[in-house]
Amino acid sequence: MRLLLTWLINAAALMALPYLMHSVSVTNVGTALTAALVLGLVNTLIRPLLVLLTLPVTLLSMGLFILVINAILFWLVSTLIEGFEVAGFWSAFLAAILYSVISWALSTLLLSKDGNS
Repeated sequence: MRLLLTWLINAAALMALPYLMHSVSVTNVGTALTAALVLGLVNTLIRPLLVLLTLPVTLLSMGLFILVINAILFWLVSTLIEGFEVAGFWSAFLAAILYSVISWALSTLLLSKDGNS
């Protein structure tokens, strides 16, 4: 149940992005649900490998290169999902940060800390 709620929270965060950035568009709720699912899979499967491969650059940049990895993956998902559009790399960079902040805030508000939900 918690996984389903997290998926819905992430989809809601994606739906909020076009209201904050004009360079991001999500056509409908189904697209947001699909993009949230693909983002979750990409972040689970591909992101750890990229972080490991770019570890020297990440260490030299004191961890800031992880933001670049997040932007690239966000942009990649926007190219894979029809109806989820991001204008360019810098739009993806800012959108990935906003997406993380929004989904964190919604998760903090909606998910209980005791794990019983």
